[in-house]
Amino acid sequence: MRFLVIGAAGQVGQEFAKCMAPEDVTGLTHEDVEITDPSSVDACLKRVNCDVVVNLAAFHNVDECETDLPKAFVVNAIGAGLVARAAREKDCKVVYFSSDYVFGDNDRRRSPYFESDAVGPVNAYGVSKVAGEQLVRASTGNHLIVRSSSLFGVVTSKKGWTFPEMILERARTGEPLRVVNDQYMSPTYTADLVGAVIALVREGLTGTVHITNGGGCTWHEFATATLKAALIDYPIEAVSSDAFPSVARRPAYSRLDSERLDTSRVGQLRSWEDALRAYLIEKGVISRSS
Repeated sequence: MRFLVIGAAGQVGQEFAKCMAPEDVTGLTHEDVEITDPSSVDACLKRVNCDVVVNLAAFHNVDECETDLPKAFVVNAIGAGLVARAAREKDCKVVYFSSDYVFGDNDRRRSPYFESDAVGPVNAYGVSKVAGEQLVRASTGNHLIVRSSSLFGVVTSKKGWTFPEMILERARTGEPLRVVNDQYMSPTYTADLVGAVIALVREGLTGTVHITNGGGCTWHEFATATLKAALIDYPIEAVSSDAFPSVARRPAYSRLDSERLDTSRVGQLRSWEDALRAYLIEKGVISRSS
């Protein structure tokens, strides 16, 4: 089974290249294909031999999505539909990566969102991802929509860092650390995420699935656990999200859980704490014996 990964330069795209044999995956970047251009998408899929099209191309900047709605919807929704349609015409499965930000409209919620829960985004990015999901579903039945959350991994995106890495660097350089304690999410190790996606595709799963590491926490709890696991004693001030004003509203609670993983051969992923430790070992921050 051969995978075509659109958005290969990003954090998750690079993880696919790490996890798969070179002969099983072809990676394309924005320079290779423009997902908002039907002719570019069609030409791309015609020239690449594949069975699965993984669409990671997205407009991720949550604040900029608020100020540039046309771009958010053209990339995250219309582009997603174009890729799904082209995959259907090529008789390929399409994998569309969505987000926990399709949820979050209930500030008082303290139980995880499952695949069967109704969506309720609170910002333009989340709305655009909901629209992308709907266009993928309308374009082909042979789809897998993957919702995940708060990604971290050894390979990084264009910004050059992940949250644990940023926390470690600031602690090492003595910078003040202030982290919000009123936003709950599900930290997810990209190595575990991609491994699960590959396994589910090979299993033949279709529809929508939530893939995150087990459990959930606030960003402050995640930061504290990172320094503790790295054996670094450094203060982290817990603050409200009001301390960091932003253009876009963030969900107060967007933790995910899965009903569908329980019925798959993949099963639930390990806890985020165990995944964080594996990440720190892979990064060389701690040893396996620590």
